[in-house]
Amino acid sequence: MSVLPLVFTSGWASGINAYAVVLLLGVFGATGLTDEVPEALQRPDVLIAAGVLFLCEAVADKIPYVDNVWDSVHTVIRPVSGAVVAALLAGQSGSLPELAAGAVGGSTALMSHFVKAGTRMAVNTSPEPFSTIAVSTAEDLGVAGVITFAIFHPVAAAVVAGVLLAGGLVILAFLAQRIRRFLRRRAQRREERRMAAAGRPPSG
Repeated sequence: MSVLPLVFTSGWASGINAYAVVLLLGVFGATGLTDEVPEALQRPDVLIAAGVLFLCEAVADKIPYVDNVWDSVHTVIRPVSGAVVAALLAGQSGSLPELAAGAVGGSTALMSHFVKAGTRMAVNTSPEPFSTIAVSTAEDLGVAGVITFAIFHPVAAAVVAGVLLAGGLVILAFLAQRIRRFLRRRAQRREERRMAAAGRPPSG
């Protein structure tokens, strides 16, 4: 069977939490639950690094505004991770060219990352932290559930990931106004801090 469904699903999940994808796939491969995971992802140093970074993300991702900074930093990291994981999966199975797999995994990760980052901007227009914690927890559970499902039912999991990605893009379009408001508020705060540092009263 082609590894394409697993490539697509891992790309979608990498755009949300790349470290969880590497950790889960590595653990599944190391425990013998699947033969699809390359040995490079099963190495102890890779698993330890992924575990530590996953814990860092689990904390940062649940703090309003800190999660936005974290997402900004990971605009490059998540798509690259999705592409690398996809290429490794393709090289392991030999059923899909690695370059094509990397393109699929990277582009899917980039789209899901934009959905995640944009949704967080909209969520952070609310001052309370509970919505951020709830959304982050749902994302973590969703990634874990879909990746686990993909190990045993890759085609069905790819369908689920596709539906979630499409739904996320639609929701993001509806939230566009709140996101623009969030960006304006952040730019205004940045300008106020700059004016305060310069010893001048804020404009307007």
